[in-house]
Amino acid sequence: MKHWLAVIALLPALAFAHSFEKGDLRVRHPWTRATPPGAKVAAGYLEIRNTGKKPDRLLGAATPLAGKVEMHVTTHEDGVARMREVKVMEVPAGQRLELRPSGGHLMLVDLARPLAKGERVPLMLRFETAGELAVELEVEALGAHHPRH
Repeated sequence: MKHWLAVIALLPALAFAHSFEKGDLRVRHPWTRATPPGAKVAAGYLEIRNTGKKPDRLLGAATPLAGKVEMHVTTHEDGVARMREVKVMEVPAGQRLELRPSGGHLMLVDLARPLAKGERVPLMLRFETAGELAVELEVEALGAHHPRH
């Protein structure tokens, strides 16, 4: 009986645990927002922690739910945000790369259908050293500002 109580006590933490690992890389809580009908783009966010002694680079991503996935950075100048596509994102050794609203993100372009809160979107990340890592973007509410932890 005590064994089951311990498992039940852990369920809330397990429900929110949403991380993926490969080698020295840890991808924490990949997420996106629900999209309205007819939307053709969505942004993906996540944190990549490099626990190793060597840097790695994110070279790209893909999902079957979008025609392509672009990597974007956002800069702010004179109160104006500008977004531009980049070909790689550095993941320094012993540090982390954060993709978050109003910053760097993955742009899912030409969505096949709207994304609904609660679903998970398969996403393949491609790294220079670590290779491919399959993750899932958890779809949060339309307008969400950050993932639940």
